[in-house]
Amino acid sequence: MRVDPSAEPRNALEQGNTPEPRNTPYARNTSDPGPDPGLAPLAGPRRLLRAVVSRIPLPLRGLRSRLLISFVLVAMASSLGTGALAFREARTGVLQQSQDSVINRFRASVEAVAPAVPHAPAASDLQWTVNQIIHDNRLSGWRVMATYGDRRAYAPTPRFTQPSPEMLRSVRTRRAAVFQRVNVDGSPRLLVGMPMTYTADEDQVQRLSGVVMYLEVPQTAEEGYVEAMVSGIERATLVALCLAVVLALLAASGVLRPVRALRGATRKMAAGRLDVRLQVTGSDELADLSRSFNETAAELERTVAELRRLEARGRRFVADVSHELRTPLAAMTAVTDVLDQRVEGETGEALRLVSEGTQRLSVLVEDLMEISRFDAGAARLNRDDIDLAESVRRTVASRWRPEEVELRLPAPGELRARVDPRRLDVVTANLVGNALRHGEPPVRVTLRGREDRAVLEVTDNGPGIAEEVLPHIFERFYKASTSRTRSGNGSGDGDSSGLGLAITAENVRLHGGRIHAANHPGGGAVFTVELPLDLDDERGAE
Repeated sequence: MRVDPSAEPRNALEQGNTPEPRNTPYARNTSDPGPDPGLAPLAGPRRLLRAVVSRIPLPLRGLRSRLLISFVLVAMASSLGTGALAFREARTGVLQQSQDSVINRFRASVEAVAPAVPHAPAASDLQWTVNQIIHDNRLSGWRVMATYGDRRAYAPTPRFTQPSPEMLRSVRTRRAAVFQRVNVDGSPRLLVGMPMTYTADEDQVQRLSGVVMYLEVPQTAEEGYVEAMVSGIERATLVALCLAVVLALLAASGVLRPVRALRGATRKMAAGRLDVRLQVTGSDELADLSRSFNETAAELERTVAELRRLEARGRRFVADVSHELRTPLAAMTAVTDVLDQRVEGETGEALRLVSEGTQRLSVLVEDLMEISRFDAGAARLNRDDIDLAESVRRTVASRWRPEEVELRLPAPGELRARVDPRRLDVVTANLVGNALRHGEPPVRVTLRGREDRAVLEVTDNGPGIAEEVLPHIFERFYKASTSRTRSGNGSGDGDSSGLGLAITAENVRLHGGRIHAANHPGGGAVFTVELPLDLDDERGAE
């Protein structure tokens, strides 16, 4: 008998044999569970990316964190990919070299004893054969099994891993040697099956003798080589990750430096420093962004300066015109008052119309001058510690009859504050006059204390304020719809200069308070003024 030297060794697994065992360095995992069913709804990459980003905590969504994570992920993917390829190639080379060496040695040993094996060997012949092979390779740790039909022979002990049915079938029907890697009690082993053949005299054709030699070889050394490779790849991956973190920090510093400078410049610009500029270095996209910011800032500074210049000229013009009109209007008012008392008939009616127009024009001029003082920042408060209820009562009593205004005031001396009495008089008179002009008497004036504030409410009996008018109610010269033709503003004595509510709002803000307009659920408009009771800030006092 002899072994066919032309037959290349075949992997029994390639012929449909039992899959290699799992959880070994040499076994392929054949029980892949497939894609995670939890990610099935995320069909597209974009949806998957959004889902992943949404689970990232907010502190990790900054630019520095994203750069760092990106560098680490790229480095990890690169190192793991490179390590996986290197591991696969190195593992394949180690196993292939060990496998070829073992199979060649086993083939040589079998060929050496094959001529002495009879065509129908007995059990003693098979035992002699395996003993001889073990004797020739006594330091290799081999286990050998010889089979012929139902006969078996083992060396050095009867312990031998049972080959798979596919491997048994292959060596019985083919002349090629086959091998299979298995795991026995956590130890990787290589099984080799090699049939003996003989040459028929009549046709010189190689035929199977029925004798099959099996070899079991431990592969602990190869396992050690693979574990050493895994450890080396892990160390290389760790070094690559550390290097990626350092590079990410350097790159983040380079990217974030101009971004931080841009953030600081925008904050300074928001604070009113329009002369701020960025230092431009380089020619990349961040440098282009810095240049664009500088150009925008320069244009904005020029535009704002021009607008401020025009605004100052406008305020100065209004103040000058108002000042120039005061003297002739005062003379006209005095003359019309005298003539109005002496002239009767049609001429007297005409003079009364002229007198009313002159008075309205006088009030308008005074309002314009007051607005000019607010715009120029020249308005000041002359504070005094007064009884708010008494101040409101005097304002109403000096202008309207008791049946026109219903007062709901606290007891005398109960509610006191440091305010400007003249400006509080203007606020009260403007609100009550506006309420009388747009509603029916009586107008309800309520004053009460709430925590550290005094609350003044003026409610009328009119149709209320349209919703589209409410945002503009305190704008200058704003006119509402025909239902409240002067609802935008009213002067202190009930005129329609168009500036009364604007002046009221400015006076309230000058005191550090708030004013609000709304519609009462029962009908009519309600204006609410809140003034601080304890004012330690004397910035408005002269």
